[in-house]
Amino acid sequence: MLFQLIDNKIDCMGYCAAGKLFFEEELPENLSKTWKYSSALEGINSSRIDFASLYCAGQSFEEVCPPHLQDRLDIHTTKLKAFLRSFMEAKVSLDENCFFNLVPHKFLLSYYDIRNDITKYVFDNYQRPENYMFLVRLTKVLEEIKRQPLNLDLSALRNQAHNLAAKNFIQKVSQSKQICDYNIFGTKTGRLTTKKGTFPILTMDKKYRSVLKPTNDWFVEFDFNAAELRTILSLSNQKQPREDIHAWNVKNIYNDRVTRDEAKKKIFAWLYNPNSTDNAPDKYYDKAFIEGMYYSNGVISTPFGRKIEADSHHAINYLVQSTSSDNTLKQMYRLHSLLQNCKSFVAFTMHDSVIIDLSHEEKDLIPLLALTFSETALGNFEINISAGVDYGSMRELG
Repeated sequence: MLFQLIDNKIDCMGYCAAGKLFFEEELPENLSKTWKYSSALEGINSSRIDFASLYCAGQSFEEVCPPHLQDRLDIHTTKLKAFLRSFMEAKVSLDENCFFNLVPHKFLLSYYDIRNDITKYVFDNYQRPENYMFLVRLTKVLEEIKRQPLNLDLSALRNQAHNLAAKNFIQKVSQSKQICDYNIFGTKTGRLTTKKGTFPILTMDKKYRSVLKPTNDWFVEFDFNAAELRTILSLSNQKQPREDIHAWNVKNIYNDRVTRDEAKKKIFAWLYNPNSTDNAPDKYYDKAFIEGMYYSNGVISTPFGRKIEADSHHAINYLVQSTSSDNTLKQMYRLHSLLQNCKSFVAFTMHDSVIIDLSHEEKDLIPLLALTFSETALGNFEINISAGVDYGSMRELG
């Protein structure tokens, strides 16, 4: 049965289903389809409820609303905005009050009935994504990360206050919600972005990382060693080197004729430039093979179930970036599962790494977390492990 939650707060459980409003602590078993995941649904079996927003790649109600429901949606959206404006003017906090106690139930019933109709339209007209269950698990982990306020200490930048860039960063962070709120549909490849008005974790300059402090005792970061290069090796059915991949490239690709830094620049120039004339990497990194395996008729089909439209110029880049990103996010979910019922938790993710907010008393978990992170669906990847008392002072562990 279709339903819509009326409030996202766990202690404000209300929902609309079958043309009625209900205010109960637990959802009955017959509720099976809704618009999107909410923390109020935490603990419910992933296979029990379907989420329409994942069918339509995160589009909004307005974007997917069919023409025959548009007028009704517009009228009720206008009324909803009027209610929200009145709450702001009266200084009534929606964080401290249940939404359904602030507006007429007649309006709620009519508004959420429309949302149910649009949700039904999506289920009737959009295909379930091949990677749907992965998207559900990822959504749940990111929702938990979103609920964890960041421990920020901007005083660490006091000595840089005269610097315009530092000043702008402090202003931007001060005006943002101090949470990591990721968008899983922000790019066509599936790489995460952050939502506007939240902490810019993915784009912040490395020199400002010291403002991030753990809630527990340490940050511990698990980072794949050259994730995208290891991804292309895996897609080429090549073995993973059990050492730093750039040092391995110096020996095996460039026959010790270049330095590690030179090898790194050359290999990435080759990877991201389809017109590169450097043929040396082709011996192990077989772009032609993986293009034939995963790209057809203008569509990339990744090993993790994504379908991405791409021209031939971008096909390899999109394939490698998407596959590498999904591989990291799958490992993040595994670490999150391991840390259930622990004080330590997944704090955030940065591109090809996952950062744990670690309690000192649980430091013995590090080897298990490292092993779990390294054992991926693409093979056993070498990883780097760093730790620090803030995110700017991370040092590699021996």
